[in-house]
Amino acid sequence: MMYGIALLHGMVFYGPISALYRQAHGLTISQITVMEGISLALCIFLEVPWGMAADRIGYKKTFGSCCWIYLVSKIVFWQAQGIGWFLAERIMLSVVTAGISGVDASILYLSSREGTSQKVFGIYTGMQMAGLLAASCIFAVFVGDDYALSGLLTVFSYGTAALLSCGLVEVKPKAAKREGQKAGKESVGAGLKAALGNKSILFFLIASALLSEIHQTITVFLNQLQYEKCGLDSSAMGYIYIAAVLMGTAGRYSPCLTRKAGLKGSLALFCGSAMASCLILGRAEHALPSVSGILLLRMSNTFFVPFQMELQNRQISTSDRATALSAHAMVMDGVAVVTNLAFGFLAERGLPLAFFFGMGICFVSLVLFRMWYEGEGRKL
Repeated sequence: MMYGIALLHGMVFYGPISALYRQAHGLTISQITVMEGISLALCIFLEVPWGMAADRIGYKKTFGSCCWIYLVSKIVFWQAQGIGWFLAERIMLSVVTAGISGVDASILYLSSREGTSQKVFGIYTGMQMAGLLAASCIFAVFVGDDYALSGLLTVFSYGTAALLSCGLVEVKPKAAKREGQKAGKESVGAGLKAALGNKSILFFLIASALLSEIHQTITVFLNQLQYEKCGLDSSAMGYIYIAAVLMGTAGRYSPCLTRKAGLKGSLALFCGSAMASCLILGRAEHALPSVSGILLLRMSNTFFVPFQMELQNRQISTSDRATALSAHAMVMDGVAVVTNLAFGFLAERGLPLAFFFGMGICFVSLVLFRMWYEGEGRKL
């Protein structure tokens, strides 16, 4: 059921032109990144309360309700005109993101056989990418410049996902659920202390957030501006997007790569490849190196995400898993707020500045991963 929902949630038909879609409806790139920052800031305030609520009422109810709010947000996006509507959509998305954050990973982790969770996470993210692939193919062949149709088709896919969420079953053990009810009466500060008591994990979370935000900002927003700069049209962007999404379906093979490279080697590989991608994009003036840089960044992130989710879940000792993961997400969202504002500010002054900033972030991420590894990482 979770794989099916991931597939449908991945079917964002306006994905190849998401930034252009917003610009066509009255937004500037700086407004887009500011709204992204507002959305992430709201996530920070909602993360832990949502996590504690999930541990109290159960993962099925939490995830299901978020799927329905997700549907409403896509309806608003489809009908949006101007900054007010798009801001409302981002606010609803913040509620959903904070609600699902940690809950989907908890459902998958508790449903997995021992030693298979990284592969399960890889398949889950792969299904999201498969949904994106299907949507991108339809966009390239049938949708093209019909932005309204791309929004409507997305509403249909998210509506189906909301219906499918009604068939989920509760996987949180009853004993742990009772503990979650007690935890719901505790302060948010106590929940944060339990989840972030070890300082070393903060290095891991900040490093992971930096690496993830580089991928998110560049492959979702800045890539389209880079493609336009190189003279590519919407149709070409659609086909490139298909190639990028196709790479994103390879997450199930993440365990094979990380097993061979080892923990320390894998982290160096992911940071190094992202750094190389930013360097290529910062210097690129033509389509081929631009596309190569984006695809390299996408492939690196495809293998990184299941690995990061596995390591993150291994470091949780409390039974209130959703609360702990939400506390982790709050830290990561805080990092994302800062990076989004910085990327938007620099991109308006020149895309190369934004890409070279991403390169610097990659180096910081590598240093933080090294500090985490020397502390707690080598014990995993």
